[in-house]
Amino acid sequence: MKISANELRIGMLIEYNGKLWTAGKTQHVKPGKGGAFVQVEMKELKTGTKLNERFRSDEILEKVRLDEEECQLLYSDGDSYTFMNMTTFDQIQVSKDIIGDSACYLKDNMVVKISMYEGEIVGVVLPDTVVMEVIEADAVVKAQTAASSYKPAVLENGIRILVPPHIEAGTKIVVNTADSTYVERAK
Repeated sequence: MKISANELRIGMLIEYNGKLWTAGKTQHVKPGKGGAFVQVEMKELKTGTKLNERFRSDEILEKVRLDEEECQLLYSDGDSYTFMNMTTFDQIQVSKDIIGDSACYLKDNMVVKISMYEGEIVGVVLPDTVVMEVIEADAVVKAQTAASSYKPAVLENGIRILVPPHIEAGTKIVVNTADSTYVERAK
């Protein structure tokens, strides 16, 4: 499937120079002089080699078609996670390396999508947001203005993020799994 470089998102699998690459960080850049481009940090699927590549925004890339299965997390042991396919009830072992940094957001019974290419697991797609509890939050400094004043907080999984001043320890919040940012207070 052909896509333009502007449509490239984190986690997408593309074929580039005869190899399969997973898109990591993507940044759309519009310099003052010259045409817009997309700066992409990619990781080669088989060897794990990383590459920073710059694509013109109108450049056409080959997106690889993946088979996706909905799976539920059963348990984790060390460096691997065991998921259950929601349709066939088969158990699937996935290495922590395949999941990447977002593994810290996995919770028991969480439903994720496991991406496969020709029968081989190439990635795990978490929900866009998860509900996490704040276990530690700094006190509010009174001299700060209300606009754009955020304070550091620690989540139940040990990740440090910035939250608004009204968030205190024990509060449940919604966190974006792609970039570990505060979205809103959980309802």
